[in-house]
Amino acid sequence: MTNEKKDAVETAIDKLKPVLSNISFGAVMGYCSGTAMKQIGKATAFLVGLGFIGLQGLAHYGYVQIDWMKVKESAQKSIDTNGNGSIDAEDWKAYWKSLKKILTNKVPAAGGFSLGFLYGLRN
Repeated sequence: MTNEKKDAVETAIDKLKPVLSNISFGAVMGYCSGTAMKQIGKATAFLVGLGFIGLQGLAHYGYVQIDWMKVKESAQKSIDTNGNGSIDAEDWKAYWKSLKKILTNKVPAAGGFSLGFLYGLRN
């Protein structure tokens, strides 16, 4: 046995042993999935924003005419899962349940998936 002094990471691991031993595979996969989803969301927002800027530029210079109200209504109709005419919390819950069902299919110890996913989105 050596008399090496523990570094900061080893000390932190020792302090977190009870927590680390309870982290499930599902929680880790949830975190990784949440992190990936965050990046996908940013890339999607970038592309949608870029498309909007391009279309608005073309509309401003008279090359195209865009009926934004029709675009809004069409988008809202396709996203509104419960058909109540608005995109609300119930719609987002339905999307989450569907995504969670896909991502946790046959994953062992998936109980912590949701918490891991949320943590991955937030970091």
